[in-house]
Amino acid sequence: MEIGFLLEAVDLKSSNRTPVVQEFESVELSCIITDSQTNDPRIEWKKIQDDKTTYVYFDNKIQGDLVGRAELLGKTSLKIWNVTRRDAALYRCEVVARNDRKEIDEIVIDLTVQVKPVTPVCRVPKAVPVGKSATLHCQESEGSPRPHYSWYRNDVPLPTDSRANPRFRNSSFLLNFETGTLVFNAVHKDDSGQYYCIASNDAGSARCEEQEMEVYDLNIGGIIGGVLVVLAVLALITVGICCAYRRGYFINNKLDGESYKNHGKPDVNIIRTDEGDFRHKSSFVI
Repeated sequence: MEIGFLLEAVDLKSSNRTPVVQEFESVELSCIITDSQTNDPRIEWKKIQDDKTTYVYFDNKIQGDLVGRAELLGKTSLKIWNVTRRDAALYRCEVVARNDRKEIDEIVIDLTVQVKPVTPVCRVPKAVPVGKSATLHCQESEGSPRPHYSWYRNDVPLPTDSRANPRFRNSSFLLNFETGTLVFNAVHKDDSGQYYCIASNDAGSARCEEQEMEVYDLNIGGIIGGVLVVLAVLALITVGICCAYRRGYFINNKLDGESYKNHGKPDVNIIRTDEGDFRHKSSFVI
């Protein structure tokens, strides 16, 4: 009885429960009936994504966004063409066999879609004085799985730690291959050059354009000389103003201005008459 019960139970298996495919390629979701007494079982495929379940094969037809790019292989397996990143999800194959004692069985396939990185965005400082710190950034937002980053200077790959390679003993930097940052604690003249970054994952890689970083010597003598010149000019201006005040230049100008304002004003005299009245006597200076 036990053997007969097992033979009358529908049973499923898959040749690959975790398929991995690159975007825009094709993939087969394997679902195989190993045991069943039903000649024409009912087949359904469902997609489980973001806590939502939708049909992709139902009533003997492809459903949803797989219409036109999927088909049933054999009795139960599902093939998808032109896979996109939106197809990454759990897919459940369900078989209903009415003539079997155990009528229903199901199997879940976890589909992973790998996406090639796009051109990363790189930020490189154009000029940095010797001894100062500098940070180079590299970021890519579409690759799946998340890409790793590598930096190159003059087409030479940089290690994650400059201290680990004698070739870079004159440099002092750390490279984070997960975040894409390249940090110089104190740049040297040898750090000048053309820099670019490559973002890569299992689906492929992409690089940004080269950007130049110049490391220059800070001219301390020139800076001090410029400050002294400015101070000397300010001192000369101050001495000139003081001398002008001492010679009365600003006072004379003030008096001349007042004389100009008073020029042409009439002299007014008040005369008392015998009658006790007052009258004005005007005289104009010409």
